[in-house]
Amino acid sequence: MDKPEDITYLKQFVKQHPENRMGWYLLGKQYLLAGKEAKANYCFLQAGDVYDAFEDESHPLSEKQLLQLREWQEKRHKSKLLRKTGMLALLLMLLVVLLPANGSIHPRDFSPSVSSEELTKLPEIGVVLVRPKEQNPVGKAWQSMLGAATELPSLMLALRLEEEEEWRKWPGSRRLIMAAERGEASGQWDVSMLDQAACNCEPGEAGEYEERLGEWASRQEQHWVLASAIHHYERLNDKWPDRFGDLVQPYPHNVLSGETGEMRSVFPQVLARLQQMSLSEAGGPDKAADGKDGNSSTKGSQVKPDSGSNGLLDKEWERPFEIIVDKSTYRLAVVQGNIMVRNYEVGLGGDKTPEGSFEITEKVRNPNGRDDGPFGSRGMTLSDTLYAIHGTDEPDSIGKDESLGCVRMNQDDLEELFDLVPLGTVVHIKNGTLPVKPQLPKERFKLEPRQNETNPAKVYEWLS
Repeated sequence: MDKPEDITYLKQFVKQHPENRMGWYLLGKQYLLAGKEAKANYCFLQAGDVYDAFEDESHPLSEKQLLQLREWQEKRHKSKLLRKTGMLALLLMLLVVLLPANGSIHPRDFSPSVSSEELTKLPEIGVVLVRPKEQNPVGKAWQSMLGAATELPSLMLALRLEEEEEWRKWPGSRRLIMAAERGEASGQWDVSMLDQAACNCEPGEAGEYEERLGEWASRQEQHWVLASAIHHYERLNDKWPDRFGDLVQPYPHNVLSGETGEMRSVFPQVLARLQQMSLSEAGGPDKAADGKDGNSSTKGSQVKPDSGSNGLLDKEWERPFEIIVDKSTYRLAVVQGNIMVRNYEVGLGGDKTPEGSFEITEKVRNPNGRDDGPFGSRGMTLSDTLYAIHGTDEPDSIGKDESLGCVRMNQDDLEELFDLVPLGTVVHIKNGTLPVKPQLPKERFKLEPRQNETNPAKVYEWLS
């Protein structure tokens, strides 16, 4: 940060977050650059041990002043904690009073079966996404970290995703900008700049962070899929799943097509966060449109939590996956907000393929009892119509208008899509939306099947 508006922003930030010592430290540095030493010293005193950690020395003002200030801050912190505890007790009393006689609560209320420890458990890594057009990426990353309402994980990474038009490409190139690791001392962060253009400096080695980022990205996909599944289960059943097994039931209730160990282990945490977000919607609409009428403005897109269960400090992490089919480019994309998670080439039917919004109302494995027939190894019905997303025994038709209206896919792409998107996923079919270049990962997303997803009792007659 080296612009006058940075001081204005930081002044507003510390006014809203007076106990954030890193904010005071950064404001003090800006005042020093502006030649306002007295104001800088005041900010450094407020920063306390953050100043000591970053400057590797105690502040030159008297230790007595510093001690008095810190004692005052400690008293203020205790006072605020007592107020918060009192408000929490009042809220619990209100819940007891409002609880019906049978002991049940509204299905969207926060579940008492989920412990506060599961809800507040910090992920190992936190990630901040910085847009490529951002002129001050390091400053923007710090702002995002400082603005987080929850305690930060022990390792924070800031990165840029490859972009095309309005889309951020998930499997595309990723550029690490900065890594910040929590030090042993309170408030201490060890910062490594990893991108020369971003910091105008000699960057550090990014190898270790690249490896950890790759592991985090794999988990993030699983968290997205799980959150999407929980979202649609609640919407379709008007209640929250009691256990992970509720999501992997046999056809036709196969919300998910299988599982991973990660998804099963973090289910309580992701469920708790989604329940908390739902509970925080007090005063808003009880339930957003369910997508059956073509409106995909689900309630998940209306809430703004502080961070995701896997440490993604992005306000849109909680939105469920959606599918976009672009008739003009013969592409089908899985999107999460404005992040393009996948982009596949598909075959269509020209004017026979309808435009509009649908949802996946059925997921079936090996339609009509085989994996090499006209519909391939998987099929997903759109809004209980004769239109579907399915495979094909005519791979040369991909990228062309040769179907009778359905969306055809190559087998590898189809089977990955089948695992990625839960039952209930919204599908938008339109023109002129997606980039032409396919976007596929090095390793395919795959769930371990746990249930029977076939339907031998039905003969499928989709408009292939």
